[in-house]
Amino acid sequence: MAEETYNPWTVVNVVFHHLVEQGLHPAFGETGHPGEPAAELLRALGITPRAEGDLRAAQNVQEHLAQLRASMFGPE
Repeated sequence: MAEETYNPWTVVNVVFHHLVEQGLHPAFGETGHPGEPAAELLRALGITPRAEGDLRAAQNVQEHLAQLRASMFGPE
């Protein structure tokens, strides 16, 4: 059987909607970025979170690339 993939935020969204329907008030990110708590939820469900779904990973890549460009070509 091929490995299934999911958009991690879709799974988190489904879980949140289910909890709200049960009268609960879930919240992620009250004390910071919601990525890690969401990833923990996915792991608890047996789903491996992927970096592509984490905006912080993309931002870190862009920042690193900017640093490399500046070191090679000087400031813009």
